[in-house]
Order: sequence, then C-alpha cells, then structure tokens
Amino acid sequence: MRHAHLILIVLTATLLFFAAYPVLTAAKENFPIKKEPELQQIKPKKPVKIKLKRTAKEEYSWELSGDDVDEIVRTDQRLRKMLHVK
Repeated sequence: MRHAHLILIVLTATLLFFAAYPVLTAAKENFPIKKEPELQQIKPKKPVKIKLKRTAKEEYSWELSGDDVDEIVRTDQRLRKMLHVK
C-alpha cells in the first residue's frame, strides 16, 4: 500500500511539473528586457583612501589616493582642519 501511494505522489508531482513548465517558459520569453545606456554609464564613486601616520613627536602626516582630484583636495583640507595642521 505505501509503495503504491509513493508512486502515485511521484507521478502526480511529475505531471504537475510538466503541466506548469510551458507557462513558466512563456513568462520568461515574454518578459521585456531593455538596456538603457544612461544606467550603464553610471559608476559609483570610489572613496578617497587615507593612510594616516603619526610620528613619535605626536605629529600627523598622511597619503591620499583616489580617482576624483577634487574629492582628494577636499579630504586633505578637512584633515588639515581637524588635525590643526597648516
């Protein structure tokens, strides 16, 4: 009896899968895919990388790197202001 029920459940699941398969593939085929060049050209800004160093005399220095020169200059100005360096 249990064996017959198991076979019936497997056959029913298989039939349901094959009955639903055309619907699933048709949904994928009808889905419109658009490529918009405006969205492809937008790249996230990379942050400015800061290597902060402190000497034995409690003086600070740093190295800045990044892609945006304006952002590097602003970061340098902020560090000078925060650390009271001229």
